[in-house]
Amino acid sequence: MLDTGYGTGSRPTTARHRPEPNGGAEPAETPYDLVTVPARQGLEAVDILRLRHSVGPVLHDGTGDTLGFLVPPGTADGWDLPGSVCTPTYRRGGPLADPPITGAGWLVSPKDAHTGTTEPARLRAALGEAARTIAAAEGRDRNRPRTLP
Repeated sequence: MLDTGYGTGSRPTTARHRPEPNGGAEPAETPYDLVTVPARQGLEAVDILRLRHSVGPVLHDGTGDTLGFLVPPGTADGWDLPGSVCTPTYRRGGPLADPPITGAGWLVSPKDAHTGTTEPARLRAALGEAARTIAAAEGRDRNRPRTLP
């Protein structure tokens, strides 16, 4: 699972960035939320979003088990899609070039994304369609008659 560094709660467990005491401020935090899902469902959803709408940056964890979709800040407050988790995430300012989570890489990098974040309602619909597609494919595999060699 992608580790956002903020534990399992819905809010970050670390202190928020504050300007340096000398009056010089470091870059501000950039907020976004991160929806993590199993990789198979996430890959299907990326394809659906690319074909029909637009997809924002997408992370993959180092083991390839999960994908993380960057969504607008505040999405976590109302996210309740079973099989997924939405976590508020913060990073220090500047362009989002390097993956903001240690050990993660880009499946869809910010420069290749169609938009800065994925629209939550479209992501929810794509994840639902992806889950139904996977379930249908698994059902076909179980019901397919076996042939003898």
